Amino acid sequence: MTRLLLVEDDANLCYIIRGGLEDMIGGYEIQTAADGEEGLRIWKTWKPDVIVSDIEMPVMDGYEMVRRIRETDERMPILFTSGRVSPKDVVKGYELGVNNYIKKPFLPEELHAHVTALLRLTQGRQAEAHETLFPIGRLYTFNADRSTLLKADGEAETLTVREADLLRLLCENKGRVVRREVILSRLWNTEDDYFASRSLDVFVSRLRKLLAADESVQLKTVKGIGLQLVD
Repeated sequence: MTRLLLVEDDANLCYIIRGGLEDMIGGYEIQTAADGEEGLRIWKTWKPDVIVSDIEMPVMDGYEMVRRIRETDERMPILFTSGRVSPKDVVKGYELGVNNYIKKPFLPEELHAHVTALLRLTQGRQAEAHETLFPIGRLYTFNADRSTLLKADGEAETLTVREADLLRLLCENKGRVVRREVILSRLWNTEDDYFASRSLDVFVSRLRKLLAADESVQLKTVKGIGLQLVD
């Protein structure tokens, strides 16, 4: 049974979502919180399998809650729910380490589908071999399992979940062009969503800055096709 932490300040919506999920075949064990601060307390003590959280909440919003979780836990699957999401909001969430979004209003069955897909993806990653290392150019080594970019001088940069996922995909296909729609499908579960496409551009810029010390490393944008990592 999946342990799900639902962080939602709308009591009526919380009741509907909880009831719908608990009626699913296989079921969910659900704990609820009315704000991010309460959500943090439950996350620390209960250790859920997945977190589904609203963004705008009193006391502590969803962004701050996720930021604090990601300080110590890079792998917890987190899904944001929101009724009004601007491109800026989406990018901010992904940069903090949210795995995906679902737009309100939604049916419990729709949320269940998102949660199932997210857990399948994250559990599959965790089952892979430990300490998967990718050398990049002359200066870098990417530890995909620890989401860490290591430099030859010993300096280490911890990547967000989304940055690590993107860099791993590019490392696995080093020298080959990875089509943009493939990246969006693998990491965002979509091929043409505007918000996801814009957030991808943000993460590409971030990775370029992280790899800038080695001039032999290039993260190329192949216009109209996709991305290519070469060294």
